[in-house]
Amino acid sequence: MKFITAALLWVLVSGNALAQTVKVGELNSYKVFPAFLEPYKKGWELALEEINAKGGVLGRKLEVVSRDDGGTPGDAVRVAEELISREKANVLMGTFASNVGLAVANLAQQRKIVFLAAEPLTDKIVWENGNRYTFRLRPSTYMQVAMLVPEAAKLKKKRWAIVYPNYEYGQSATESFKKLLKATQPDVEFIAEQAPPLGKIDAGAVVQALADAKPDAIFSSLFAADLQKFVREGNTRGLFANRTVFNLLGGEPEYLDPLEDETPDGWWVTGYPWSELNTPEHKKFRDAYEKRWKDYPRQGSVVGYTALHAVANGINKAKSAESEKLVAAL
Repeated sequence: MKFITAALLWVLVSGNALAQTVKVGELNSYKVFPAFLEPYKKGWELALEEINAKGGVLGRKLEVVSRDDGGTPGDAVRVAEELISREKANVLMGTFASNVGLAVANLAQQRKIVFLAAEPLTDKIVWENGNRYTFRLRPSTYMQVAMLVPEAAKLKKKRWAIVYPNYEYGQSATESFKKLLKATQPDVEFIAEQAPPLGKIDAGAVVQALADAKPDAIFSSLFAADLQKFVREGNTRGLFANRTVFNLLGGEPEYLDPLEDETPDGWWVTGYPWSELNTPEHKKFRDAYEKRWKDYPRQGSVVGYTALHAVANGINKAKSAESEKLVAAL
């Protein structure tokens, strides 16, 4: 009888200790996209330290349970389900690729749990496939394209070639670019398209096909290793000589820095010029990040840092980690 009483007491005490934390179930494609997601993890780890140093959320410690989602929709759903069922996560956060984010968003709706999509850019995640429980952190694909189109239209280039990774993000970026540029410049022509599989670009063949089309300008939404291979092959074959190039995300340090001396001059990009942003808020973040990690921040660093702070702020505003109240607060 004494043993049963002691065991019961241990269960009650440990259960009470567990209840003192608010859990964020974080999942991402760490092994597939390390250049972006290693800084991303450092970003949310810094945020976690800051949040808990100030008392956590609702007077409780904030805890992040992190998993690799394998970079595929099926694996991500399985991992997210584990975070919800086994780890008892109060909120889901993360994912990188748009198709993976969409799959987790669908699960979030089914399980009625808030999901903050940290990196997926697809418009579908909050529009066509949007649901009450899913929120996106970053400016969408459409918004990224809309930043560049006014500049593209000013140049009055008529013949455009397009290259994009053949999955949701690249497809939607291409669709938005065509639509927005055509609306601004009705006489524009799209004379060539190349759509290599994500992470498997045959850069020589792609560059040669674009060169053969003789475009006035190129729009690209390539990133990561695909972008590096494209740039190197394009430099070798003279594709970029005297030719305008616009590239989504090409100014993000994760993708820009590895090119070093091979970086093309004069491209139009969206990105993160970390050394040139001198607002008080950014300087505070940059100084804290550099002090903690002895390194400069990347785009991923900003995404991870702001994502977790957004979750914490939402919970504090809701005065609860309960899904319906958190949805209303967000």
